[in-house]
Amino acid sequence: MRFTSPVTGKRRDAGLGVFPEISILDARNKALAMRTQLDAGKDPIEERDREQQAASVVAAALTFEKAARKVHEELKPGWKNEKHAAQWIGTLETYVFPKLGGKPLDAIMPADCADVLRPIWLEKAETASRVRQRMHATLQWCWAHGHISANPVSVVDHLLPKQNAKKEHQPAMPWRDIPAFVRAQLSDIEPGDNTRAALLFLILMAARSGEVRGATWSEFDLDGGIWTVPASRMKAGEPHRVPLSSAALDIVKTLKEQKQHETFVFPSVRGKVLSDMTLRALLRRVKAKSDTPGRVATAHGYRSSFRDWCSENGYARDLAERALAHTIANKVEASYHRTDLCELRRPMMQQWAAHVYGCAD
Repeated sequence: MRFTSPVTGKRRDAGLGVFPEISILDARNKALAMRTQLDAGKDPIEERDREQQAASVVAAALTFEKAARKVHEELKPGWKNEKHAAQWIGTLETYVFPKLGGKPLDAIMPADCADVLRPIWLEKAETASRVRQRMHATLQWCWAHGHISANPVSVVDHLLPKQNAKKEHQPAMPWRDIPAFVRAQLSDIEPGDNTRAALLFLILMAARSGEVRGATWSEFDLDGGIWTVPASRMKAGEPHRVPLSSAALDIVKTLKEQKQHETFVFPSVRGKVLSDMTLRALLRRVKAKSDTPGRVATAHGYRSSFRDWCSENGYARDLAERALAHTIANKVEASYHRTDLCELRRPMMQQWAAHVYGCAD
């Protein structure tokens, strides 16, 4: 756009962008905005330079830590639980802030980001992936607000060695070993021992730890033998119905008779949601056998045990996957599956319970 500066009286040329990144419409809108500034007696180029200089000053004052905490506060309302919010900022506090926290945004280079990730890139690949993602989200927010001209995290993969693509699975107890484990550790649960009760219920339901620990009385239909986990507590964000085997139903009825808590089925001794660490500590204390040498079984691993049992006992894939509340990756296929096969799953869960208690044929 060519214009005469109202400040100097000289003719000036202002660039509006490069086609096709900047469309004709965008160029026209920029020109109109500049004409508005001219009408107000301002030089558009001088105004642009002044804004860029001000942005540079803000970027210099805004450190990575300040930006990350701002992003954390803005994203926090959209997360499902407080634990994830704490983990999000916690990983940055542990791995990033000690090295980059006080550094101005415009001084952060790709090599700086790579140096942060290098110590955990191979040894803790999953953690490194999360840290990288959260660094990228922070600096992408900075780029969107004009504090930096490019996101330095975008190229760190080229500065670091290739990670092992093999994903580490949760150690699981072989399904044939579960009856002996239950007889030895979970057969005689004393009133108030909700850690053992929750673990046994988790095994019987092949459920996730968080689903069991956060279970409330309102989710259970004891007459119909159904546990409905609301969407807000499910990983996939959809409600999940689970048919209760007679053994699982007995556990819930027994706890209801004990009246330990008005809301939670498996409350902690302080009357709050049972901590995931209590289940982990129990499994470590009893040295729960797993399929991974040198490691004890995890609570999540019992879902894998159940899945293996389903496969080796001839249960249909659909029944097993719905029992685990796994989503169907193929969107077309998922659009045709509008039933959760709840009642068809009931005999399967009853047989699984029989196996867990060592009563199966």
